[in-house]
Amino acid sequence: MQRRSASAVRPEIVAILSDLMPGERLPAERDLAERLGCSRQTLRNCLAALEKEGELWRHVGQGTFRGSRPRHLPVRDTLLIEGATPPDIMNARMLLEPMVAAEAARHADAADVALLRDKVQAGRTAPDRAACEQADDAFHRALAQMSGNPILFGFLVYLSGVRRRVAWQREWETTYRRVGVRAFQTIHSDQHERIVDAIGDGSPERAAAFMTAHLETIRADMSR
Repeated sequence: MQRRSASAVRPEIVAILSDLMPGERLPAERDLAERLGCSRQTLRNCLAALEKEGELWRHVGQGTFRGSRPRHLPVRDTLLIEGATPPDIMNARMLLEPMVAAEAARHADAADVALLRDKVQAGRTAPDRAACEQADDAFHRALAQMSGNPILFGFLVYLSGVRRRVAWQREWETTYRRVGVRAFQTIHSDQHERIVDAIGDGSPERAAAFMTAHLETIRADMSR
């Protein structure tokens, strides 16, 4: 069977890229070459040209990804993030964030509690999904900063980055369409407020328990 040329294959690769989100992995070279009916060398030539144009980036032994090569993270960390599933992320949050809330309850002062209440109010008045996500992220980051532990804060920032990646965002899109903005303005904000109340009372145990309940709500919403 006659193999197709690079000029014939390139538009189809571009079409495949257009169906992927930035950072998402393309099929393996062998599978992609078979699908396109070209040799692997022809495929590599096309991929190399597209990489020079910033349409994709490649890492030997790891794969080919849509978009330009990430600069803010080492390659190994970036690939670790790309491989994280929504359940992986939720399990990590369940382990880490109750501990963060407890530490915040031990260290937060009155000004910190007032700041957290402002973050809760921002969630209640968020008009759309993007604003809800920003308010939620700001609340959890503020908690991490109040823990007084830079390592915990670093882990939370890392998890925040993971939540913006492909797999999580696709799952979250589905969840958001199902529960709507109202759930973020009411149920989630109510749960955030209970966490703040416990922190204001200086109760690490209650802060951790309320954070666990909050994350369980998110996990249940995503798993329906």
